[in-house]
Amino acid sequence: MTRKMTRLGVIGAGGIAELALTALVKALDAPLDHVAILVPERATDRAEALLDRCGPALTRSAAIHSGIAALLADRPDTVAECAGHVAVRDHGPAILSAGCDLIVISIGALADDGLHRKLISAAKTGASRLVLPAGAVGGIDALAAAKLSGLEEVIYTGRKPPGAWKGTPAQKLLDLDTLSEAATFFEGSARDAAQTYPFNANVAATLAIAGIGLDDTKVRLVADPGVSRNVHEFAVRSGCGDFSVRLEGRPSASNPKTSQLAGYSMARELINRVSAVAI
Repeated sequence: MTRKMTRLGVIGAGGIAELALTALVKALDAPLDHVAILVPERATDRAEALLDRCGPALTRSAAIHSGIAALLADRPDTVAECAGHVAVRDHGPAILSAGCDLIVISIGALADDGLHRKLISAAKTGASRLVLPAGAVGGIDALAAAKLSGLEEVIYTGRKPPGAWKGTPAQKLLDLDTLSEAATFFEGSARDAAQTYPFNANVAATLAIAGIGLDDTKVRLVADPGVSRNVHEFAVRSGCGDFSVRLEGRPSASNPKTSQLAGYSMARELINRVSAVAI
């Protein structure tokens, strides 16, 4: 049974954290008892500004920390990871072992089997839960249900504007500034996609973990100058039926590699933890 959230920890103070906390404020009947944000010292001002924007409607008390021990000393019952794969690796096991539920938005980090096993073991030790929201994609409920009937094939295509692939290995494969037509630059497993494109392929990892697995989920990544949004498509063949999902997400204003929906997916999970009805 999920405990009602009263003390929240947040790792990161970027676009996903802001979307999640801003939406949470609107859903609260009363402020949380405490919110603690974990960021590097260089990002303290950003965390302070985020708390100021959320205001007293979010929490009765707040703190900003630069170390995981200090965050855990604040006794959060839930921690929301909004900072990337490194944060999951560096802090996830300690959080779960301490008895805090951990909501991971950077699900691609779990492509590392060793880390995945370590997180599960820590959750068992701490009697806590590792929670994986849907993130930037829809249809995860249908995929997870279809898995029970037997999955035959899951194929995912991630299509983004060329600029969203800058700073990734795609930049060495394509001239992203002059691309005039759609170009597929990666075809492989969800595991390879998540490890090679960690800031762009969280969706592939989410689909794989909910479905047929990291090694059997097929992935195509496309740079497409004909789209202005992040487009996620996947097709499923299963024992209970076949279906496909297409979602066009608006990119985050602060990071074009991230869909706004990822932040709102985190918000949905947090809101479910303070609401009388969860959906």
